[in-house]
Amino acid sequence: MSDAWAAKTGLSAILITVPELADFTDRWRSVSHSTARPHVPLTELIPPHVTVLVPWVDKPGDLAIRRLEDALSSFEPFDLSFPTAGQFPNGTAWLRPEPFDTVRALLLAVFEAFPECPPYGGEFPDPHPHLTISSAAQGGPAVVAEATEALAAAPAPTARLTEVGLWREGDDSVWRQFGAVPL
Repeated sequence: MSDAWAAKTGLSAILITVPELADFTDRWRSVSHSTARPHVPLTELIPPHVTVLVPWVDKPGDLAIRRLEDALSSFEPFDLSFPTAGQFPNGTAWLRPEPFDTVRALLLAVFEAFPECPPYGGEFPDPHPHLTISSAAQGGPAVVAEATEALAAAPAPTARLTEVGLWREGDDSVWRQFGAVPL
């Protein structure tokens, strides 16, 4: 696994942000660090989110935004929940977005609209939609067990998805939203 794409700075991305989940996920995200940015906890880099596409185009302009609007034109707003936890083989712990098939269809529509932007730089050509709660180094079965127990005690908040956000990473490694495309 290379992560070379993630070592670049100034990336742009299309994200489904769910700040409503911060109170639920910060217990793990505040002590977890990105492998590409190990000096800062996830909570300080970017809000809880499901990645739609990263890296996206270098300098998103009107044409790129129109392409994204066209790709999303068949999607209506919908409620998004995160009822289960799991992990990838590398140990990254995550929450699964539901309705999973709808989220996956949204990702695939965006991938088709931007074939020049392979997801995760081509490292994961068929990504599994997820909300990372703990990176590989801090994740694993213990975090998944904690998250599963927390979800059983009180479900994570449901969010209404009405748009996807357009984000760019700053020189300080912090991601900031610079636009949005409505569903």
